[in-house]
Amino acid sequence: MPNILDVKNLKVYYHTSKGPVKAVEDVSFSLVPGERMGLVGESGSGKSTIALALMKAHKYPANIESGQIMVGKTNIIDLNEEEMRKTKLSEISMIPQGAMNSLNPVKRIKPQIMDALIDHGLKLRKDEKEKFLTKLMESVGLDYSVVNLFPHELSGGMKQRVCIAISISMKPKVIIADEPTSALDVIVQRQIMETLYEVQANLGAACILIGHDMGLMAQFADKIGIMYAGKMVEMGNVSDIFKKPKHPYTRLLIDSLPDTNSKRDLIGIPGIPPSLLNLQEGCSFCLRIGQKTTNKIPWVKASKDHYFQKCLKCSDYGRTKKRVKR
Repeated sequence: MPNILDVKNLKVYYHTSKGPVKAVEDVSFSLVPGERMGLVGESGSGKSTIALALMKAHKYPANIESGQIMVGKTNIIDLNEEEMRKTKLSEISMIPQGAMNSLNPVKRIKPQIMDALIDHGLKLRKDEKEKFLTKLMESVGLDYSVVNLFPHELSGGMKQRVCIAISISMKPKVIIADEPTSALDVIVQRQIMETLYEVQANLGAACILIGHDMGLMAQFADKIGIMYAGKMVEMGNVSDIFKKPKHPYTRLLIDSLPDTNSKRDLIGIPGIPPSLLNLQEGCSFCLRIGQKTTNKIPWVKASKDHYFQKCLKCSDYGRTKKRVKR
C-alpha cells in the first residue's frame, strides 16, 4: 500500500540573535492510509513543531530549513499560501491541543463549522446543510442541537469533540492530534480517544497522536516514534518499543511508568535535555548524562520496522536489573 504521508529529512529551526534553535533535526517517517502513529517525548523535544510543520502553520522566527512533506503526491512545502489553505482540512487537518482556546467564544458552533466548508467552496442548500451537520455531530457522539450553542455552554469534552468534528468535516487523508486529551479528566480522556479512534477508522485516514502518555500510546497507536532534543531517536511498532526498547531514553521513559503488577521504585530520568541553541552534531543524550560524542549517530535496524539511533557511548545506559516483586 503506498504511503499517504511521507516525511523525509525534515529540519525546522527557530532563528534568534544568538543562533538557530534546532527544534526539529533531520526527522523522517511515513504512514499508510489507516495507520496510527504516536509521537512521544518530553516538552521541548520537537513534537508540536513537527505538527505545525506538517500544517505549514509556523510563524516567525520559525522556518522549515529543508526536507520533504509528501501528502499523497503533493509536497506541501512547495505550496504557496493559497494552495496550502485549500489543502488544510481537505487533505490534512489538525485537532488542536486546547479546545477552549481554539473555538471563537462569540460565535455559535454552526457558523464555525460552516466557515471552513464555505472557504473551500462547498455550497449546500439549507436541507443539505442540516443533514450534513446532523451526521457530522453524530459521528463524534454529539446531538445536532450542539451546533446552536456557544462554546462556553459546552463542557471540556464536548468542546474537544467539536474540534474533532471540524477537523474531519472534509474527510482529510491525514489527521494530526496534538495532545487532544490535555486538561480533561481520565474518564473524558478515554471517551475522546474512543471517538478519535472511531472517526479515524471510518475515514481510513492516517493519524498522528502527539503526547506524553505512553500508556495512551500503547492503546491507540500502531507504531511509536520517540523524540529527544529535536531528533527522532527510535521508531518501531508498539510491541517492539515496549518489550524491546533499544535507545536509552526510550528505556528510561518506559521505566518511569508505574507498574501495577509489582511493587518497585519508580526510576526518574536524570539530568535535563540539552539546549537546542546551536546544538552540535553528535549524540544529544550523551550530553544529558555527562558524556560527549561528536560523531554522527547511525540508524540501526533492530528488527523489521524497528530502528534506533545507536551511540556506542550511551547505548547500554539505563539497562535495569531484573525486577524483583516485593
